[in-house]
Amino acid sequence: QVQLVESGGGLVQPGGSLRLSCAASRSIFYVYSMGWYRQAPGKQRELVATITSSTNTRYADAVKGRFTISRDNAKNTVYLQMNSLKPEDTAVYYCNTEARKIQGVWGQGTQVTVSS
Repeated sequence: QVQLVESGGGLVQPGGSLRLSCAASRSIFYVYSMGWYRQAPGKQRELVATITSSTNTRYADAVKGRFTISRDNAKNTVYLQMNSLKPEDTAVYYCNTEARKIQGVWGQGTQVTVSS
């Protein structure tokens, strides 16, 4: 099973930007769908964005126009560019494949805190 490691989180002021990375332990070329999810304190994990192998993307309404998901199959990496960050974007962000998600397998995630 592919291993995924998220990175790039941190503390940023409202209106700022961050780029998250998700590095896979092996090729993701044939992985149909990969996604970013987030979980804020006291809330359920929610979908942020997904990208298919044909680079079709889908976004949660809360992040449309501000976040961009992309994938670099040559580097086995999926990215999440986050712009115009808001305090309500504060959460632990996870990336995952559909197969891992179905099996309940998640990585450690990366913490994003938006605060002045």
